[in-house]
Amino acid sequence: MAIAAAIVVLPLGVLFFISGLVVNFIQAICFLLIRPFSKNTYRRINREVAELLWLELVWLVDWWAGVKIELHADSETFKLMGKEHALVICNHRSDIDWLVGWVLAQRSGCLGSSLAVMKKSSKFLPVIGWSMWFSEYLFLERIWAKDENILKSGLQRLSDFPLPFWLALFVEGTRFTKAKLSVAQEYASTTGIPVPRNVLIPRTKGFVTAVSHMRSYVPAIYDVTVAIPERSPTPTMLRLFNGQSSVVHVHLKRHLMKDLPESDDAVAQWCKDAFVAKDKLLDKHNAENSFGDELQNIGRPVKSLLVVCSWAILLILGVLKVIRHFSLLSSRKGVAFSAVALAVITILMQILIQFSQSERSTPAKVAPSKSSSGVLTGTGQDKQQ
Repeated sequence: MAIAAAIVVLPLGVLFFISGLVVNFIQAICFLLIRPFSKNTYRRINREVAELLWLELVWLVDWWAGVKIELHADSETFKLMGKEHALVICNHRSDIDWLVGWVLAQRSGCLGSSLAVMKKSSKFLPVIGWSMWFSEYLFLERIWAKDENILKSGLQRLSDFPLPFWLALFVEGTRFTKAKLSVAQEYASTTGIPVPRNVLIPRTKGFVTAVSHMRSYVPAIYDVTVAIPERSPTPTMLRLFNGQSSVVHVHLKRHLMKDLPESDDAVAQWCKDAFVAKDKLLDKHNAENSFGDELQNIGRPVKSLLVVCSWAILLILGVLKVIRHFSLLSSRKGVAFSAVALAVITILMQILIQFSQSERSTPAKVAPSKSSSGVLTGTGQDKQQ
């Protein structure tokens, strides 16, 4: 991280990690004292508490970096967003796709109950990973033999969730890069399936499992396509912390869960067909620099700004009180302690930024799998998830 960037990131990191630890502490107390007696009460409280942390990242997108998110969706879908359970599938186009999802969830009133299927290592991220664990995110090891039962039990737990939630599933299994696209194209050309140009080949086992377990209580699938217009730089966490804006176009299509086919093989094919259609939609976007469909006004609510200002005031007052009480800046030990604390926060912010980078994400191994008839189907990604 450059020195200039560190100067910007450090105060934001101090605010995020200290307020985050407060949120984690409240979540832990509620988990220990409330959840054993009433899981629904815990979930309702946790939804509000988690938002106090997650809104800081929404503020980062909305107010600090000024990222412009354009949502293209029909009016009926837009009205239902946040009022129903939904399984969300999305192409993994940028490092902050999950944050774009959080912004849309916040606009829809369900930020605190927006969930995702993520790799296991995510839950060990200080503050944000812990908050996701308390919020019932599903963490997988990316090895299907281990993940199958974890995913099934996690989906079963969500069946009695008391508030509308979104569960995001990035079925490509990894973030998009040109190198990963090249591997996917090579595999597709050797197996006779449509060669992708803008997306990776979906891993369908997780999707099939999700559909089979969620049919009874989730009415819709939100098919989300994310694109970055040619005139805009690709958004990253580092750009956000530096206050550098970007433009993100989002296309959302709602599918009724009841309209999906019944058999697992047919559901898997539906997912693959959806990504072929998504690839064509991205071709159209690349040609026209827009999705062209109905554009919805999602605004920029002040709630995240108020939350960050409140945290900042509390933090400043708290830090001043601690400095005076312990005389941190009047002794060598106090100065050394403060310097070490700031260095630790800087390192943690660096870890968070690097963790989000697509170049550092681990691609799934691509190897053909065979059906019982010996015909090549799916990808080696399907073997894992």
